[in-house]
Amino acid sequence: MPTGAGSSPTFPALGIGMDSCVIPLRHGGLSLVQTTDFFYPLVEDPYMMGRIACANVLSDLYAMGITECDNMLMLLSVSQSMSEEEREKVTPLMVKGFRDAAEEGGTAVTGGQTVVNPWIIIGGVATVVCQPNEFIMPDSAVVGDVLVLTKPLGTQVAVNAHQWLDNPERWNKVKMVVSREEVELAYQEAMFNMATLNRTAAGLMHTFNAHAATDITGFGILGHSQNLAKQQRNEVSFVIHNLPIIAKMAAVSKASGRFGLLQGTSAETSGGLLICLPREQAARFCSEIKSSKYGEGHQAWIVGIVEKGNRTARIIDKPRVIEVLPRGATAAAVAPDSSNASSEPSS
Repeated sequence: MPTGAGSSPTFPALGIGMDSCVIPLRHGGLSLVQTTDFFYPLVEDPYMMGRIACANVLSDLYAMGITECDNMLMLLSVSQSMSEEEREKVTPLMVKGFRDAAEEGGTAVTGGQTVVNPWIIIGGVATVVCQPNEFIMPDSAVVGDVLVLTKPLGTQVAVNAHQWLDNPERWNKVKMVVSREEVELAYQEAMFNMATLNRTAAGLMHTFNAHAATDITGFGILGHSQNLAKQQRNEVSFVIHNLPIIAKMAAVSKASGRFGLLQGTSAETSGGLLICLPREQAARFCSEIKSSKYGEGHQAWIVGIVEKGNRTARIIDKPRVIEVLPRGATAAAVAPDSSNASSEPSS
């Protein structure tokens, strides 16, 4: 594991390669934890786009078990192809969404940078100064641990399928396995999930003695699992058996011939935390996170195990696809049928 100058077992350091950098400070046993991220819009609602961007930045802190953020900066690029009227309507909504999500996370945006660019870009920087007991280094998984995921997969598939509703060539490839209503529901579910903070999961990592975690974003569940496995101090490997996927998105991925959702390579945006938990704690974690005291919408599934190995991660040949029904959908509206997901069983 990369270590910073002057780091020691008491003051761990983490450099390039994981979710956040952890830099031991010169003062009083404190560490600076910092992360940055930005991307292009992927939903139509500028306010929700702002919220998603902020949730995505904060998620890198939450993956370290950190629940507090001292400061945020916002990075915003406004497209030069937008009219003045479009800029004046869209930009304040994106800023408001970002700020509201920061406030929900108990922090504030104190500055940043705005530029004009060919494309809209939104993102930011999150910074916190921590004591050693406030963060969980992502390196302590042991044989017998269980892997838990806190948001369903399929966000990229859902937002693309939603765009295809207006693209007959693309829509024709998937319309046999999914209805317009199902795509609309999946898109709304994806948007809601992406805008949900992973803060509750971060807090529960401490309660249930998590050994390591990462968040699932651009490299998909397999890429991030492999990255996390490489960081482990013990000789372990991760094996994923279950894939919780927004209902019908496995079928869309397969029919379209794109994404690689069932192979774990489909990119996610502001995805859930993948957490290594002691076997005896995993079911309790999943039950606790769904408690109404944390508000609506938190979910978790046991998706795999930690076994002895050479710091790799893999998905079994025929993973069990867990079809996660969108909120607002009835079971009948998105019922698995003969055109469903894959040869893998669903539940």
